[in-house]
Amino acid sequence: MTRVRGSYNLRKRHKKILKQTKGFRGSPSILYRNGNQQLLKALQNGLRSRRLRRRDFRSVWITRINAKAREFGMNYNSLISSPKGIINRKILAQLAIFDPEVIFASYKGPKS
Repeated sequence: MTRVRGSYNLRKRHKKILKQTKGFRGSPSILYRNGNQQLLKALQNGLRSRRLRRRDFRSVWITRINAKAREFGMNYNSLISSPKGIINRKILAQLAIFDPEVIFASYKGPKS
């Protein structure tokens, strides 16, 4: 049986990795081995950051809702736990910024 050299597939694989590492600084954008390591690390960091972004936005929404709720004499907990608190935090934060009277006008809870 003849020996199969992987030159075509090898070159294709290397080009695919180097194409993905095009904007990287230094040797990872030129050398395959460094580029492959850097690409794997970049993909891991990207996944982690996407998950952290969701967490960060949730805390931003809660802060915005609480700040606007305190202007109207209530707190975040009483607003969310009320029976009328059926809107999710993202929409509630948008309404608190742009049209706060809509949320707080219908609320008839204990003043804090």
